[in-house]
Amino acid sequence: ICCLHPSPSSLVSEEFHVIQGGKSNKTRSTVTAFSPPLPPSLQEETNEQKLYKVANELLLTERAYVTRLYLLDQVFCAKLTQEAAKGTFPVDVVKGIFCNVACIYAFHSQFLLPDLEARMCQWESRPRIGDILEQHAPFLRMYAEYVKNFDNAMDLLKQWTERSAQFSAIIQEIQKQDICGSLTLQHHMLEPVQRVPRYELLLKDYLKRLPPDAPDRSQAEKSLQTISMAATHSNSAIRKMENLKKLMEIYESLGGEEDIVNASNELIKEGQILKLAARNTSAMERYLYLFNNILLVCVPKFSLVGQRFTVRTRVGIEGIKVVETVNDAYPHTFQVSGKERTLELQASSEQDKDDWIKVFIFTCRSHALQVSSVEVRSLTFRNISASASTEELGRRAPRWIRDNEVTMCMKCKEPFNALTRRRHHCRACGYVVCWRCSDYKTTLEYDGNRMNKVCKDCFSILTGRTASEERSEAKKRGILEIEAAQFSGSSLVCGFLLYSEKARPWQRVWCVIPEKEAVVLYVYGAPQDVKAQSTIPLLGYSVDDAPRAMDPPCSFRLCQSKSLHSFACESEEQKRRWLQVIRVAVTGDVPEEHQLLTGRK
Repeated sequence: ICCLHPSPSSLVSEEFHVIQGGKSNKTRSTVTAFSPPLPPSLQEETNEQKLYKVANELLLTERAYVTRLYLLDQVFCAKLTQEAAKGTFPVDVVKGIFCNVACIYAFHSQFLLPDLEARMCQWESRPRIGDILEQHAPFLRMYAEYVKNFDNAMDLLKQWTERSAQFSAIIQEIQKQDICGSLTLQHHMLEPVQRVPRYELLLKDYLKRLPPDAPDRSQAEKSLQTISMAATHSNSAIRKMENLKKLMEIYESLGGEEDIVNASNELIKEGQILKLAARNTSAMERYLYLFNNILLVCVPKFSLVGQRFTVRTRVGIEGIKVVETVNDAYPHTFQVSGKERTLELQASSEQDKDDWIKVFIFTCRSHALQVSSVEVRSLTFRNISASASTEELGRRAPRWIRDNEVTMCMKCKEPFNALTRRRHHCRACGYVVCWRCSDYKTTLEYDGNRMNKVCKDCFSILTGRTASEERSEAKKRGILEIEAAQFSGSSLVCGFLLYSEKARPWQRVWCVIPEKEAVVLYVYGAPQDVKAQSTIPLLGYSVDDAPRAMDPPCSFRLCQSKSLHSFACESEEQKRRWLQVIRVAVTGDVPEEHQLLTGRK
């Protein structure tokens, strides 16, 4: 009876749990029922018995493997092919996923497994398996096609599970059945990739116990050589599958918002770390995922189901630099500077810091970048330098010098204070400067060529124009030819008002009092107009906010000699904010407290 090959249906119903490695006693007893009884002459633990155990393990695992192939070919593939014939999704998709599974199943179920079962029944008279493996080993070359197509199969499976509801439903329905053992289709598809290396391990174990002069040795060695060549490709696919499984776990922990599940992506290192704030000295908890092409900086997210994170920052590996920083207040720190962002990180220990730096360098080198060594730089309060060199200015995000590390503008050397001179950061070099020295804007490559506030020196380097030329150009354009959006972005107050001059009809206009010209009120027709309709120099005007019957609610007036400008706000709160700025501006004093109204730097 043990020589008979059981039908696929009986294998599925009675032996499938063998794939799980024997999770229960019931499973093990079922396996034993199909195993040939141990010959009486081999009851003692002899070398012959050890050889028998290896050969018997080969038989048992082969039976379980045929069951898995039956599941792939006769269940999953058959069901999906049947549905594809209805036109629900392309038949070529099913063929692309299962490739040559049918051929592999036919070979093992009709040839290799029956031969192994027959040999194990004749073990006492012919105790050898080398001849069988030598005969069938050349057919294992068909696995090369399966392994080569494995990445494509995983991609197709992922795409159509998301694209077709019916495709996904069929897979989910089969996976719920006991036959699947609570494993996904992806896990089952990995079995053919893992099978060839399993043959290699079993055959090596068999040769270890085989006497040098055994008649089976020559054939067993030849079959091992053939199988080892086929196993090389399978081992590579196994590593890729394990990597994909890890990427899927990370993808789920990030809420499915990051497109990281790709065969070309590889997780290099992950772990908790502290991020030092760019402006001040606070440290925030972060979790890093370092891949071969990107660094994800995440923050913990409360979840009842496992650890969850939200991605806060993405930094591409291309062009990344690692800088070891030395600071007495913050031990174990280093700086990661990418094109999009520069981060200063604090490790838990010196060893942890060294590990992160080494893995960053390794990743950069693997990404075909010219990273020769770690740059060591001492960052102290006496010796501070911006992280962006002249050649990289605007191309790489700079390290921001912290506010508490300077007491004066790093350009004009004027001391900072809370009112008249506040701190601003140049987005190109990272220096802390006053508002006068940062009163320039230009495009920065690392920020998608968007306009950014820069200091006068960086403006000259990036544009090739001096600060005086820029101001001369502004004068040539005329005072009315400055875009409303340019002023609105750095204003003390702006918004829609109703406006009437010298008892003319009321009209809705966009009014702006710029931060850098706090004694001038600009009147535009709309927020995006490139030229102002008029300007009102506020110096010397008197303010009248007493209600008048002929004026709309929430109105006020600016009066000077024979000039009269009437305004009406949408609410009393809006009126209060406008008058708070105007009442200081008309005196000609520097609007110290007005800069605080905007809440900006």
